Amino acid sequence: MTQADEATAPAGAVPPPAGEPAGPGRWTWGRDRRGSTTWRRGLVLAASALLLALLLGCHRTLPNSFGNFGSLLETFLPWLGLGVPVLLVPALLRRSATALVALLVPTVLWSALFGGLLTDKGGGRGDFTVLNHNVAADNSDVPGTVRLLNGSGAQLVALEEVTAATLPAYTAGLAAKYPYHVVEGTVGLWSAYPIGDTRVVDIKIGWTRAFRTRVATPQGPLAVYVAHLPSVRVQFDDGFTAGRRDASAAALGEAIAAEPLPQVLLLGDLNGTMNDRSLAPVTAQLRSAQGSAGSGFGFSWPAGLPMARIDQIMSRGMKPTDSWVLPADGSDHRAIAAAYQYHR
Repeated sequence: MTQADEATAPAGAVPPPAGEPAGPGRWTWGRDRRGSTTWRRGLVLAASALLLALLLGCHRTLPNSFGNFGSLLETFLPWLGLGVPVLLVPALLRRSATALVALLVPTVLWSALFGGLLTDKGGGRGDFTVLNHNVAADNSDVPGTVRLLNGSGAQLVALEEVTAATLPAYTAGLAAKYPYHVVEGTVGLWSAYPIGDTRVVDIKIGWTRAFRTRVATPQGPLAVYVAHLPSVRVQFDDGFTAGRRDASAAALGEAIAAEPLPQVLLLGDLNGTMNDRSLAPVTAQLRSAQGSAGSGFGFSWPAGLPMARIDQIMSRGMKPTDSWVLPADGSDHRAIAAAYQYHR
C-alpha cells in the first residue's frame, strides 16, 4: 500500500499481505476496504436465511389456492434443509456474522421438525410385521418383487397397481407364505392370517382402488384398509394438481372414522406425505409408523433416488415398534415395512 493509499484508506482498514493486490472485493472479519463491518455484510444472505426459516415455520399458512403451492412445498419440506449449507458457504466466504446468525434460525426450526427422524426409535419386532408396496403396473421384474416380499418376514402384505396380467404371478408366488388373500380392483392384501368381512371403500374416482377387510391376528381382530389414492401432477399451467387425490383422501377419512374396530391399520400409496395438509382427513386420525418408530426419513419414491415418502403405513390402537424401507426392485416405488404391538 502506498503512502497515498494509506492517507485515503478508511479508519480500521486491514491492509493486504505484501505482494497481494488490495482490490475492493477483499473481505476480512473486521472492516473491508469499503469500510463495511462483518455485521453489515451479507444482508441479502441473512434475508434469504430468514425467508427459509419462514417457509419452514409457517408452511401451513401458505395458500393452496394457487396451484396447491402449499401442498407441493409440504411434499418436499425436509429438503428445505439443504438451503442451510447452500447459504452457509457464501456466508463464510463473505465473512458475514449477520448471515451466520440468521442461519441459526432455519437450522433450529429444521431440527425441531425433522431432527427426531434421525434418531433410532426402533423397539423390536413386535407381535407382527406389515408391508406395503406399490409394485407398479409396468414392473420390470415381477419374480424379483415376489422374492422380495417372501423374504420380508411380514405377516401382512398390501400391494397396489396389481394388474390382471401380474395377479397370477403374485397369487402363485406368495401362496406358500400367505395362504389368505383378497384383491379388489388393483389393490390387494396377502396375509398369513385369515381374512374376512371385506368391502370396497368408495374413494370417489369411479373405479376400485381401496377396500377394508378384517384380519384375525393371533392377538385379536384387526381392521385393515388398503388404498391407492389418485396421482398428483406438477404442471406449468395448473401447478400441483391434486383435486382428485384430495377428494379421495376425504372419502377414505370418512370410512376410517366410521370403523367400529378399535385396532385399525392403513396400508397404501397415498400419493402424499404426512406433512401434506390435504391428507389431514386421514393423517389426523392415524399414527404414522415411520414417524413413531425406526430411523431416517423413510423415503419410498422414486425408487432410484427416493425424495419423498408417499407410501404410508398408519395405525390406530396399536403401537409401532420399528419401521424401515426395503431395497429397490422392479417397481418405481420402494416397499416399506413396520412392526406392531397389538393393544387390547
